[in-house]
Amino acid sequence: MSTTVLYDTPGPRTRRRVLIGSVIAGVALLTVLALVLVRLAEQGQLAGERWDPLVNPYDPLFLAAWTGLLTALGRNVAAAALAMVFSLVIGTVLALIRITSATWYRWTVVGVIEVFRGLPVVIAIFLAYRILPELGVELPLIWYLVIGLTAYNAVVIAEVVRAGVASLPRGQAEAASAIGLTRGQSLRLVQLPQAFRVMLPALISQLVVVFKDTSLGFIILFPEVISFARIAIQELGNPLQLYFVIAVVFIGINYLLSRFAVWVERRLSRARTAAPPPGGAEEPATRALTGTSTAGG
Repeated sequence: MSTTVLYDTPGPRTRRRVLIGSVIAGVALLTVLALVLVRLAEQGQLAGERWDPLVNPYDPLFLAAWTGLLTALGRNVAAAALAMVFSLVIGTVLALIRITSATWYRWTVVGVIEVFRGLPVVIAIFLAYRILPELGVELPLIWYLVIGLTAYNAVVIAEVVRAGVASLPRGQAEAASAIGLTRGQSLRLVQLPQAFRVMLPALISQLVVVFKDTSLGFIILFPEVISFARIAIQELGNPLQLYFVIAVVFIGINYLLSRFAVWVERRLSRARTAAPPPGGAEEPATRALTGTSTAGG
């Protein structure tokens, strides 16, 4: 029986059991879904007039609803982009400090990372919103959201970067040291570029987390999608339909980001597989097929 890194490949009997379990679970989910739809229909939630402002372009409220929704979505995207850039920069710096720090003060860096890793994102956003103004730092609402997201995601990325560097063969650092590079130069010129290549899919996947967490901006009244929904519900009177459309938008964007991460990982895997041998040396079998000789001519 062949194996993978994480588990044994299932045999015929196990595959049958998985198939039967999947069919039973699928039937149960479809039954629950049917019951939910029947209940919603009885309450009039599936009536066309409740959906028209969101799906019918000829409805007088359609343009206003989607203009507001896309404007709020743009604020989500802007906050996610800013948070990801700052998280990447700060996380890389934290990872380098942790890698190169001496034993006597490494615990300080590790302590900071562990504290913010254990801090819920919503608490980090709320603390930024409440504490910074008390210190005299007045900022637009988007920056409190960005600071809270950065505080959490920077330490996550720091661990991703550290793991990426640790995954490289030790010979990389030893070779850099052999040609006279310092520890910092080795990290900057040799190890970090390779580590970023290895961890790029993980970084893109983290962008999905950042984008989803922007919806927590509603706790500080940041005018993003969820806050827009609360206002629009008062005008449209259809909370279920509006939240359903917002969920579809978020799922679509996050699905595209996830597929992009998978595509990048496959591209990088193919690039590593197709890379020539180190030093451009040909394998003996290749030389035999091409008729070349190690003696030349």
